[in-house]
Amino acid sequence: MAETKERQRERTDSKIMRATLEIMIAQGIGAVNIESVARRSGVAKTTIYRRYANTDDLIRHLTLSVAPSLDFSALEPSYESLRTVLRRIIDCFDEEFELKAIGVVLSSENDHLRNIANSVIEPAAERFCDFLRRGMASGAFRGGLDAPFLFQTVLGSMLAYKALGAATPAAHADWASNMTELLWASIRPAQ
Repeated sequence: MAETKERQRERTDSKIMRATLEIMIAQGIGAVNIESVARRSGVAKTTIYRRYANTDDLIRHLTLSVAPSLDFSALEPSYESLRTVLRRIIDCFDEEFELKAIGVVLSSENDHLRNIANSVIEPAAERFCDFLRRGMASGAFRGGLDAPFLFQTVLGSMLAYKALGAATPAAHADWASNMTELLWASIRPAQ
């Protein structure tokens, strides 16, 4: 029973955070208020006020996280695992807050929004780079890779892919397969 309540609380928090971010992106930070967040999220104002004292408190607590769902530590580095990693990244980013939102936030001049984006991107980059480093250490991938640059390439590709209108799960699988092919040419071990 407690687990169910905890999951429900997490879902509610996610709705509130997502609605807040959507309003900030679409209309600017000044458009965020408890009433607009309640309307957009479908969460009662009283519930939001129980969690946050006011709009400023809500914005201060605005966080997004993909860290728990992006764990690649159990995957042995390989071609297939690389495809799995890329598929998990795009699915997670798109399910949690939409890739378009990340693109808009990254291009924003607002430091608060950029910090929010970095709170999502940095853990994903860290896990991706750790996966590549494990692959280099084991010999599954070529040594000397610039793992952070490869993650930036992946992120840029995802943003462009989303901007061009691809959004279905099948399209995500296609993107992951195509990106794997592209990256594999650079990271496969020497033969």
